[in-house]
Amino acid sequence: MSSIEEFSVRGRLADTGEGITADELQLAARNHGMPLESLRYDVTPPGLHYVLVHYDIPATNAGDWRLELNGCVEQPLSFGLTEMRAMGRRTIRVTLECAGNGRATLQPRPISQPWLSEAVGTAEWTGVLLADLLRLAGIREDAVDVVFTGADRGVERGVVQDYQRGLSLAEAIDSGAIVAWEMNGGPLPPQHGYPLRLVVPGWYGMASVKWLRSIEVIDHEFDGFQNAVAYVIRQRPDDPGRPVTRIEPRALLVPPGFPDFMSRHRFVAAGTVPLFGRAWSGWAPIERVEVSTDAGVNWHEATLDALGNDELAWRAFAYDWEATPGEHVLTVRAYDASGREQPIEADWNRGGFSNNTAQRITVLVT
Repeated sequence: MSSIEEFSVRGRLADTGEGITADELQLAARNHGMPLESLRYDVTPPGLHYVLVHYDIPATNAGDWRLELNGCVEQPLSFGLTEMRAMGRRTIRVTLECAGNGRATLQPRPISQPWLSEAVGTAEWTGVLLADLLRLAGIREDAVDVVFTGADRGVERGVVQDYQRGLSLAEAIDSGAIVAWEMNGGPLPPQHGYPLRLVVPGWYGMASVKWLRSIEVIDHEFDGFQNAVAYVIRQRPDDPGRPVTRIEPRALLVPPGFPDFMSRHRFVAAGTVPLFGRAWSGWAPIERVEVSTDAGVNWHEATLDALGNDELAWRAFAYDWEATPGEHVLTVRAYDASGREQPIEADWNRGGFSNNTAQRITVLVT
């Protein structure tokens, strides 16, 4: 009889020349990125926002849902949605990006969800501040980390688990995270965490636990699978690595003109071609975006929209390209106020995480 460990697929790198596997195709059919033309929207419609579901979308019911808050607190608490709504409402605009965005472009390719560059979206999330819930419970002096548990259950690398992520106590209080029950003014869609989820501004999406059912304050550093094993940047199997945390700066263009069905190469007419896109970073507000129309030989500064109230949400940029006949490669790169800049080619790692390699769009000008 097979054991769980034997039945669970192990992580690996693709062999040289190996195409997308059946397992990866299955993941790609369940999860989806945001069509890049949706960058036109300030706020991404829920059906176009990227989706990553680690296990299954659980069966949930807002009517009997309870959120338990316990551990190193003075007063353990239990909330229903009606009680939480009575505490007041906070709406924040947040850009979420999957930590594995860009993984499929790496060589060798880590075998996992095969993202290109579309695993992103920006929404307005409404709920209550996580810090307010923690203060209401009363934080004890021995508190170190805060653990968030979702209702989705599965197996990864032989480990049976409920999806869990942890934040340090300081991060949980100071990040501006909210426990949300609405997305873009309506109830959370099932795939986005109905009826309750965590949203952590500036962090890659793995931190924003969906179908949230418990918050536990603990007296030690959380070493659960999703913190200590899964979302760690490593160069070698024996590398202790460093944790995946905040979103690295990235810019994406709306592909101009119209596409070839298979290759997605673009076709535009010669003349002035308005280019438009969005840029974001989880570390600091975006302060500059540069555009190249010749594969990075020459760079031109784009015009940025005014910075909004939610500084870690994406920022629009525009550039007018005087397009001449022939083949061109468009690329963009972003700079944030912390001094971080988007590389033309990001460093490789075994998990394919935080890959903010610059976008490249091949365009034929006729």
